[in-house]
Amino acid sequence: MSTPSHPTGGTRQWPTDTLTALRLGRRLVAELPASRPGRRAFVDITPLATPADTEARGQGWTRADHARTFTVQHWDYDADSLEGFDHDIGAVLIMTATAAGEPELAAILEAWHLRPEQFRYPWHTDDPK
Repeated sequence: MSTPSHPTGGTRQWPTDTLTALRLGRRLVAELPASRPGRRAFVDITPLATPADTEARGQGWTRADHARTFTVQHWDYDADSLEGFDHDIGAVLIMTATAAGEPELAAILEAWHLRPEQFRYPWHTDDPK
């Protein structure tokens, strides 16, 4: 069982596995209610890779970073276009933000009324990216 963790300065708790995933540079996704019927909406958190990450990957390992920068995006898609290569047809970027570190990420999630426990690994969602 995972023990909840606080990102530095964060007010919400992250499950240990997803916090570790973010620190290792893994993307996470949450599905939200869409803007209208026939649509599906997702928010993704994408940790930005650094030259140190590229160097580590070249050496065969993954580098953890507690001070990563993250891009957070809220997309609304045509539900019928999610499968296949045309998922971006009719897609609308609702909001985007950049967080310089875990405290800023926590603030963005709070402002967007999202909870850390909503986020999953992309392969456990229907996110088309």
